[in-house]
Amino acid sequence: MQAQSQWVNTTDQQRLNVKTWGDSGKPALVLVHGYPDNQEVWEPVIENLIQHFYIVSYDVRGAGASSVPKRIRAYRLEQLSLDLESVVNSVLEGRSFHLAAHDWGSIQSWESVTEAKFRGRILSYTTISGPCLDHAAFWMRDQFKHQKSKFFKQLFKSWYIVAFQLPILAPTVWHLFNAERWGKVLNRLEKTKGLPLNQNISKDGEYGIGLYRANFLPRLSMPRQRHAVCPVQAVVLKRDNFVSPELIDEMPKWVEDFSRVDVDANHWAVLSQPELIAEHISSFAMKHNG
Repeated sequence: MQAQSQWVNTTDQQRLNVKTWGDSGKPALVLVHGYPDNQEVWEPVIENLIQHFYIVSYDVRGAGASSVPKRIRAYRLEQLSLDLESVVNSVLEGRSFHLAAHDWGSIQSWESVTEAKFRGRILSYTTISGPCLDHAAFWMRDQFKHQKSKFFKQLFKSWYIVAFQLPILAPTVWHLFNAERWGKVLNRLEKTKGLPLNQNISKDGEYGIGLYRANFLPRLSMPRQRHAVCPVQAVVLKRDNFVSPELIDEMPKWVEDFSRVDVDANHWAVLSQPELIAEHISSFAMKHNG
């Protein structure tokens, strides 16, 4: 399984490392990775998708081989949506495409999935363990009023968001990790041995903190009403240590064509159960293939 690599320039002069996989004549599928990963996290899934799709993956800004912005505001959701637009316009030109994303890739992809200009361009969206921050804010406000136990349950799971706001400590902590140490953490979380290693974990973890600093406080304090422009499938990871499955309850309010599947896995199911994740992405995309 080989990929073609290229560089895509963004609207603010960053450079994104983009890979394409498979036959360009097949339906297009764009994959967006989360934090603290890079696009390599998708490779076990891609192995199970390449026979059906022309796949596009890329290192988001600050991750993998892509360039690292100097300013925190360069990680804002609006710019991340423009990055996706730059990638698909460069690689796919005017073609429509399916979209699947995990963790922070999912959070940032919601910005595009709820933009009117992507109506008809994004054919379907599979979100894995990454809610829209605006939707999450409305959900948390409602839970605080009516079901405080659920509110505090998610707040406890989100302890790392507060830690990532610390200017010196948070980035420095990632210097303690190498691929093997991080691999042991993932093995324990997923209860699976021999998961693929991220050789760039120290840098991916350090630079990706900008995603949290640029977006969480503005979005959670001033949420916007964001409605999806395409069918959405939520792959719910029932043992997710970082995102409560209850957050998914908010999605149908904002998605006209909504589907949900539950997977008995922890946060990194893209590594521990790639065949199953690929199956869910593929079946949903094929159902909405224009």
